[in-house]
Amino acid sequence: MKNFCIVFLVLIIIIATAVCAVTLGEPRTETEYLRIHVRANSNSEADQDVKYEIKDEVVKFFTPYAAQCTSKQRAEEIITSLLPEIENVCNGVLKERGFGYGSKASLRKEKFPTRVYGDLTLEEGVYDALIIELGSGTGDNWWCVVYPPLCFTAGNGNVSYRSAIYDIVRKFFNKSA
Repeated sequence: MKNFCIVFLVLIIIIATAVCAVTLGEPRTETEYLRIHVRANSNSEADQDVKYEIKDEVVKFFTPYAAQCTSKQRAEEIITSLLPEIENVCNGVLKERGFGYGSKASLRKEKFPTRVYGDLTLEEGVYDALIIELGSGTGDNWWCVVYPPLCFTAGNGNVSYRSAIYDIVRKFFNKSA
C-alpha cells in the first residue's frame, strides 16, 4: 500500500508539473501588462542623469503601493489616484537639481518595441502604461513593467514560483522519513 501511495504521489507531481509548465509557459497578452515609461527631456548628460534619479525616486515611492496591485485593473486604479503625487516626486527631484522644466504623468496606451526582462520577453505592441514625460520628453527613455511588478519589488527583484503540491509532498516525505 505504501508503494502505491508513493507511485500515486509521484504521478500527481509529474502531472502537476506538466500542467504548470504549460500554464506558466503561455505568453501573457499585451492586455495583461501595465508598463512604465520615463522619457527624458533630451539626450544631454544632465537630462539623462536626472531621468535615472527620477526613475529611482518613482520606484521608491510606488513600491509600497505595488503590493496592493493584485490585478492590472487594481494597479491602474492605484496609479490613477497617485498621478499628482507621482508628478510631485518627479518635480521635486527636478527642482532640487536646478532644472527649469517640470514633469507630466499620465496613464495611456503606447506602442512599445520588443523588450526582454530576464526570462520574460514582451513582444512589440500597444500596452497600457504609466507615461512620465520630463520637460519635452524627447530624449532617450527608460521603461519597465508596473504590473506584474517587475520593477517595483521590495527585495532583489527576483520572482519565484512555488508549487503547493510540491510543498505537500515534501512535508509528507519529511514526516515519513
